[in-house]
Amino acid sequence: MFVDRIKVELVAGNGGNGISSFRREKYVARGGPDGGDGGRGGSIILEAKVGVDSLAGLSHRKQWRAEHGKSGGPHNRQGRSAKDVTLFVPPGTIVVDQSTGLQIKDLARPGEKIVVAKGGSGGRGNVHFKSSVNRAPRESTAGEVGVSRLVILELKVIADVGLVGLPNAGKSTLLSRLSHARPEIANYAFTTKSPVLGIVEVSPEQSFVLADLPGLIEGAHAGVGLGHEFLRHVERAGILVHVVEPAPLDGSDPLTNYKKIRQELSLYDESLGARPEILVVSKSELAEAKTVREELSSETGLHVIAVSAVTGDGLPQLLQSITKKLKSTHDSDAQ
Repeated sequence: MFVDRIKVELVAGNGGNGISSFRREKYVARGGPDGGDGGRGGSIILEAKVGVDSLAGLSHRKQWRAEHGKSGGPHNRQGRSAKDVTLFVPPGTIVVDQSTGLQIKDLARPGEKIVVAKGGSGGRGNVHFKSSVNRAPRESTAGEVGVSRLVILELKVIADVGLVGLPNAGKSTLLSRLSHARPEIANYAFTTKSPVLGIVEVSPEQSFVLADLPGLIEGAHAGVGLGHEFLRHVERAGILVHVVEPAPLDGSDPLTNYKKIRQELSLYDESLGARPEILVVSKSELAEAKTVREELSSETGLHVIAVSAVTGDGLPQLLQSITKKLKSTHDSDAQ
């Protein structure tokens, strides 16, 4: 099951208490203080890890707790510190504090981590309070209370290239032809209800991550249909491949459909409207594909690529266009 947004309470452990204790040894008169410190409470850590592609592993529990530190002991023995709890999340997970709505951390890359809830420090034993005027202190301190935090974990898929378009435009089939991914493919709307990633190998030295993103409909920016469930994933894609179906089952106009999707992207985030785009007409084996391709090219001024996932026509040209666009994007980012 793909889960890309959860609310969870993270509770760190309390620190152990310091104790008040005095030496009690034979032949040692008036033994001094020897109360040990308490151990540190366990912290809750979130870490982005390769291979974790959903938040499903954390969704079955509403609360995650770390253990408390142990109290100190006599003879200056320090209490045992509790182990930290590390929860692994997919790269691209954003951590948001629910009470303030502020972003705590964007775990965009594998290996990035953050201590979301810090464990309490251990209390101090009475040995720390000994002085020249107080040789037998009975003071000790309790351990600090661990941090408790209610957070929202929201996954935004990280992909070099995102496939966008209306439901049933042929994005899933295209992904299956270009990569080893096997998304669900059927002849009805919203086959893809969650992002599917595939690695496209252009050559032994070059590859990129391609995401089949859930289909958009009019009003998606306001939450209609899959709405924001889709749009937050497209934010991460560096390049958009806009797939237009030449003969929609509902009889709608392909050019109008293209404009609607462009409008939804811009209404959600203006930067998405300015994102590099490659325009593709799918199902080029259909008679209508040539006319739609010419109309789109005339309307947008873009080079439109006609492809067929059935015959393979246009796929090499599409790959070449994507790799060229990726290279130019990376070069501009490096400057």
